[in-house]
Amino acid sequence: MEKLPAQMTVVGISKPGGPEVLVPETRAVPSPGPGEILIKVKAAGVNRPDVAQRAGSYPPPPGASDLPGLEVAGEVAAVGPGATRHKVGDKVMSLVAGGGYAQYAIAQDAQAMAVPPALSMLEAGAIPETLMTVWHNVQARRCWSMAARPASAPWRSSSPRRSAPR
Repeated sequence: MEKLPAQMTVVGISKPGGPEVLVPETRAVPSPGPGEILIKVKAAGVNRPDVAQRAGSYPPPPGASDLPGLEVAGEVAAVGPGATRHKVGDKVMSLVAGGGYAQYAIAQDAQAMAVPPALSMLEAGAIPETLMTVWHNVQARRCWSMAARPASAPWRSSSPRRSAPR
C-alpha cells in the first residue's frame, strides 16, 4: 500500500440540521493505537444514528470521533501495536466508533471482518452495523429465552437431534 497522506477529506457537520449541514473538511489522518487498524474507506453505511447526530440529537460518546459514520468497508492501511488479525492490504468491513465519513477510519482489529469475495465494497459498507446488532440480539435473546424455559423442555437439551418446536 502507498505511503499514508498526512491529511484526508472528511464529511463534517457544520451545525445541527438537514443534509445541507454536511460539509467537506480537511483533517489529519488518524494513527491506529493498540489493537486498532486504520482502514482506507471505500464505502460507509448511512444509519439512523448518523442522521440523529447530524440533527443534533445524538452526540458522540466521550472519546469517539465527532464525525458521523458507524460502519465502513475498505482496505487496511496501517495496523497498531497488538493488532494481529488483519494486515495491510486486507479488505475488511467493520463497526467504528464514529468517523466513518472520511477517507480513513480507525476500527478495532477484533471487530473488523474480512469482506466476503461475493460482496462489493459498497455492499460490505452497509453490513456491519445491522449484522452485528442483529447477531447480538439473536444470540442474547436466544440465551435469555433458553434460560427462561424449564430444564425439562426437549429443545433445551444439548442433544443435536432435538430442536425447538416450530
